[in-house]
Amino acid sequence: MSSVNNTKFNFAMFLLTGIPGQEDIHLWISIPFCLIYVISIVGNSVILFIIKTDPSLHEPMYILLSMLAVTDLGLSIATMPTILGIYLFNSREISLDACFAQLFFIHSFSLTESSMLLLMAFDRFVAICNPLRYASILTLPKIAKMGLVFVLRWMALIFPLPFLLKQFRYCRANVLSHSYCLHQEVVKLACSNITVNSIYSLSVKLSTVGLDLLLIFLSYVMIIKTVLSVASPMDCLRALNTCVSHLCAVLLFFTPEIGLAVIHRYGYSSSHLLQILLGYVYLLVPPLLNPIVYSVKSKHLRARIIRVFIK
Repeated sequence: MSSVNNTKFNFAMFLLTGIPGQEDIHLWISIPFCLIYVISIVGNSVILFIIKTDPSLHEPMYILLSMLAVTDLGLSIATMPTILGIYLFNSREISLDACFAQLFFIHSFSLTESSMLLLMAFDRFVAICNPLRYASILTLPKIAKMGLVFVLRWMALIFPLPFLLKQFRYCRANVLSHSYCLHQEVVKLACSNITVNSIYSLSVKLSTVGLDLLLIFLSYVMIIKTVLSVASPMDCLRALNTCVSHLCAVLLFFTPEIGLAVIHRYGYSSSHLLQILLGYVYLLVPPLLNPIVYSVKSKHLRARIIRVFIK
């Protein structure tokens, strides 16, 4: 027993969890998950293809949308192997290194999605509150620089997490609550002192997702203030209509993100099934619905997509 306690890891892998009590119908449950992944990957790929091949869409709003589509593709690909592995092949085991790698990519793409939504809020803010300077403020080089800054931000903040987790000994049950690895789940299984890790992860959340959400909220406060000062009700509605797609994307991403964070930190008595379902909504629904929402609401994008498929 002492030899086990002296090792860094008491087991060589984690066990992932599907939907408890539904193991007999995992193959049937895999069907909607497969459809979600197919629609997400095809939808975001079509968005990228249309924007790349149509010079008339090489504008700030659509460039930012393409960056969001790349992020959604990354998020889908990061979770797909383990989720489909559980429901199609009943493959629950994942090595520690593979788990740490997966949580790195999941949290990285999650922070990138938050950053992209902030940039898109800034785009709407400039377009509505300062339309005459829109073209000079949001140039393509400036968008590229802002995107690079946000990528460097998540790289600097998320990169230490796998290395911090590797320093722990895991001597508790090795069963995770989700079909994929999340930092807040893995760290609970450590039998070492996780105070520093918990403080660091909370600081990262507040300085990224929390700050982004606050800035998005302030952007819309300024947008509403500007719109309400417009004399014509029709102009007011027209201006707000350009924000509907972005607001839907914000709600789709931040609502389950906040709910899952609260449950992981405080909801010890909450339903395990609720936690699992909210986790799926958090990671699967935004990549699924974002291309649909933007295609429906953007007249120019919708026209280009229809033209491509009719051809």
